[in-house]
Amino acid sequence: MRAAPGGLWAAIAVVLVALNLRPVIVAVAPVFDDIIRDLELSSVLAGLLVTVPVLCFGVLGPLAPLLAERIGFERSLAMVLLAIIGGSALRIVPTVPALFAGTVLIGAGIAVGNILLPGLIKRDFPHRLGIMSGLFSMSLTAGATLAAGITVPIAQAVGWGWNEVLAAWGLFALLGLVCWIPTLRSTRQMPRHPRVVGIVLSRDPIAWFVTIFFGLQSLNFYSTTAWLPTILIGYGHDAVFAGLMLSVVNLASILPALVVPLILDRMKSQAAFSIVVSVLYVVAFGGFLLMPAAAIPWMIFLGLAQGAGLGLGLTYIVLRSPDSAHATKLSGMSQSWGYLLAAVGPLALGALRDATSAWLVPLLFLTVLIVPLAITAYLAGRPGKVGGSRLDSKEE
Repeated sequence: MRAAPGGLWAAIAVVLVALNLRPVIVAVAPVFDDIIRDLELSSVLAGLLVTVPVLCFGVLGPLAPLLAERIGFERSLAMVLLAIIGGSALRIVPTVPALFAGTVLIGAGIAVGNILLPGLIKRDFPHRLGIMSGLFSMSLTAGATLAAGITVPIAQAVGWGWNEVLAAWGLFALLGLVCWIPTLRSTRQMPRHPRVVGIVLSRDPIAWFVTIFFGLQSLNFYSTTAWLPTILIGYGHDAVFAGLMLSVVNLASILPALVVPLILDRMKSQAAFSIVVSVLYVVAFGGFLLMPAAAIPWMIFLGLAQGAGLGLGLTYIVLRSPDSAHATKLSGMSQSWGYLLAAVGPLALGALRDATSAWLVPLLFLTVLIVPLAITAYLAGRPGKVGGSRLDSKEE
């Protein structure tokens, strides 16, 4: 069987790859306390464990366009799934070196997958950008929700330890790899991946608007993912309720992650719609700051905002690019810089909490960041394409 470019099987394969880009990372959170206890991790190592994947997204992301140019999208994404499988397998060994080695390998693989999928969508689904971008962003949120919700129940049902249940997520990646094989058999039918080495976006204002917005919405997501239960407990809610609210946020993000790209694809300008997304963030944080006891509606608004924000960021990458080469380059730029910015968020919130002994200032910090988020979302949403001036051969 072969997967024709833009066909149904190719779309299913893309979704299965995307579904594997979050569970192996998010699955750590539900068993984090067990890992810290069993391996006797210090606070520094514990913090590093949750920060390493996001740093890999930023540091290793620039290699993705070069890898795609050398061996193509299909083989590169197969390597992504192999890295996730290999990293998961390493985690079955309950030692600090194996855990971190597996996490780095997983982070490297996901860094490449994050960046290449928008370029692949731009190339193979040019007339279905809305639905495919929506399925991509929805798959990311759904994968995270799945891992957060079933990791502990699976471990309890079969009597596994944290290392075994983390390793088991590699089986999901193995399923994705099996379904990806038909695309490898079809590579001779695919157009050659355009050269990306000479594309320069560092002086393109549209590219920077997309990049800054992507980074700020990612910073919001990773900051709240890391600290939300602790914040809720600090405001008087019990631990069970706090954990449940994190699941509510993830669940509420799935639908907007799918629907927002579909809406954006039908618009000539996405600037006005970006205001709606910004308002969702304002309602979520403003409402919680004013009435923290009524947490449930604000958590729903936060999930809606984060799902819509992710859909907006990923869709901007394909809509602001004239072709798949520029989409890959813009994806690399926006996600590499964006995830480096996002990695600062959890650390900054923790430092502000330690400095003030309360969560008010960290929450005000996230609220203030909605202003540049809204501005860059609006500017990135105006009609236009990244210029991507090319260097001549001497400069290359």
